[in-house]
Amino acid sequence: MNIFGLVMEQMNQNKKKGDKIDWSPFVWGTVAGLAPWIVILMYMFGTGNFDMVPWFVWAIVGTYFVAFNTFPVNMILQYKKIGKWSNYLYGERTYIVLSLVAKTILAWLVLFGAMQP
Repeated sequence: MNIFGLVMEQMNQNKKKGDKIDWSPFVWGTVAGLAPWIVILMYMFGTGNFDMVPWFVWAIVGTYFVAFNTFPVNMILQYKKIGKWSNYLYGERTYIVLSLVAKTILAWLVLFGAMQP
């Protein structure tokens, strides 16, 4: 997916305001991003034994899903130049903040999960 994001940047970097944006790398990146979630859900729901899954695993999966999906939302807002995202640097800073927040939350969840009796 990161490569599709890079391709999206390269294909659309010289577009003028009003030019049509090529969203094909975004679409293919979305397809590539859905595959792991399908596998994760099949694995989690395939056993049917939800009592054996610790609370922190559900918290990690839920948090990761939300964090994972904030990146494409940021990309859409940045390319459509909606609100503060009309400033390119604002979108890039948002990527940095999203990444740091997501990784920090996940690290705390893993730590709390590892400390379970």
